[in-house]
Amino acid sequence: MSQDKHNDLLQVRDLRVTFRIDKKNTFEAVKAISFDVPRNATVALVGESGSGKSVSSLAVMGLLPEDTTIIDPASRILFGGRDLLKMGKAARRDICGKDIAMIFQEPMSSLNPVFTVGFQIAEVLRQHMGMDAKQARARTLALLDEVGIPDPATKIDAYPSMMSGGQQQRVMIAMAIACEPKLLIADEPTTALDVTIQKQIMELIAKLQKKHQMSVLFITHDLGLVGEIADHVIVMRHGDVRETGATGAVFSDPRDAYTKALLHCRPSLEQRPWRLPVINDYISGAAAPGVEVRQRSRGYVDGEDNVLVVKNLCKSFYLREGLFGKREFQAVKDVSFNLPRGKTLGVVGESGSGKTTVGLTLLRLHQATGGTALFEGKDLIAMPAKEYLPYKRRIQIIFQNPYASLNPRFTVGQILLEPMRIHKIGATDKERTEKAYWLLEKVGLPAQAFQRYPHEFSGGQRQRIAIARCLTMQPEILVCDESVSALDVSVQAQVLNLLQDLQDEFGMSYIFISHDLSVVKYMADQVMVMHKGQVVEMANSDELYRNPVHPYTKTLLSAIPRGVPA
Repeated sequence: MSQDKHNDLLQVRDLRVTFRIDKKNTFEAVKAISFDVPRNATVALVGESGSGKSVSSLAVMGLLPEDTTIIDPASRILFGGRDLLKMGKAARRDICGKDIAMIFQEPMSSLNPVFTVGFQIAEVLRQHMGMDAKQARARTLALLDEVGIPDPATKIDAYPSMMSGGQQQRVMIAMAIACEPKLLIADEPTTALDVTIQKQIMELIAKLQKKHQMSVLFITHDLGLVGEIADHVIVMRHGDVRETGATGAVFSDPRDAYTKALLHCRPSLEQRPWRLPVINDYISGAAAPGVEVRQRSRGYVDGEDNVLVVKNLCKSFYLREGLFGKREFQAVKDVSFNLPRGKTLGVVGESGSGKTTVGLTLLRLHQATGGTALFEGKDLIAMPAKEYLPYKRRIQIIFQNPYASLNPRFTVGQILLEPMRIHKIGATDKERTEKAYWLLEKVGLPAQAFQRYPHEFSGGQRQRIAIARCLTMQPEILVCDESVSALDVSVQAQVLNLLQDLQDEFGMSYIFISHDLSVVKYMADQVMVMHKGQVVEMANSDELYRNPVHPYTKTLLSAIPRGVPA
């Protein structure tokens, strides 16, 4: 908490937010918390999903749904000394559009797809600054240039769908700083972005904060990012503030067990423990920082039995050009690698590098345009569909988004039983049901989950269900496509431990696709770096991280957030 009240731009006092679930039940999401955001400073609000951090920021912005939200009358949100909760709607709208601005987590759902980005930025300027169309367009061009959008004169008339994720997020930042706000709230602005784009966005926010003398409230679940941008840290869990302080003090001497857990659950570049610690290990006292733990060695060795040998894999997409023409786009160009039994190949690269296309092509979800993929001497690429059918169950994939990959109309039991029935695994439904219960136990879910639907589970639990579904097929190769990228650090640690346990027990081989290089270092025996559809470097993980050769690999590694305060 800040000592100089005159220096605090935002003061939150005894904020208590409750949601109505139905006529009888309520849920207290934020429990009488207090914190300050000083002028010209960056404060990080850190915690896992469900901690109340985003609810707190939406309460500041006045964006919580009125019909289901109860804010305690004793709560106060003071901005420049004025209580936002006591203001009328019009006065608050003026402040929250002009003096307080917000960047949301997912730019594609925040930007209107039917309007150009220029129109959407100009609308803010016309609404809050009273500019005419000509003035607004000139200011919009300047803003696009300031946030680093290439060729602003062209991009101003582009639609959001015509821009990359990083460019969309830059547009959101341009919109947020258009009126030169005093407070910028950034809610998980880099969660779904590649490590290099993430670094660019973080540097951009820091540069704009200094240039415009803004205060920034930065919301994240990743303490690795916090050390590089924040002056102060507020740690939240289950609606409570667990710890506050200057970033350096919190990082060097965390007082709360939960803060210690957040700092140490994320995979480290320096160590590779046999198992990653999880939040409960620290809360219960079973784990402690600095205690010597068993390390896991990684790497391919000569003479291993290769379960998959890929040579010169190619995949092209054809784009229509004009009335009758078409243009070839080579998404994957001559990719070759070996995958030994029981080992993990990490595949890294930015969005558009071709890493996911490699995985989908191996599973024949895309049709390859060249190359071979030998599985036990048989070419998966060339074999007829009927001959490939038995191999389908032996190579499975865990998709990035468990919300989209599980059928919402099926119970978990139906999700697990359906593939076993199709592939005739198990002699009877009773035998299949017994196996489904065994798999739920194996992935750490209770037996009651069998009767429940996907929407009744958290993101981490849904990913466990997706893993259990893959295991019904008794696969020998599992393609993990960004399967932990959207999870909180503690849930991520649980899923990574689960994948490692399964590999140890069943000897499965993984193709682990990710843009999170810390996670890849922890999981992979060998790492394949892809750029623009090509493999630019491949080596055992320890060697690649210690001595990268290609400039692109060096760029990726330099962008990893180290979590060390500047």
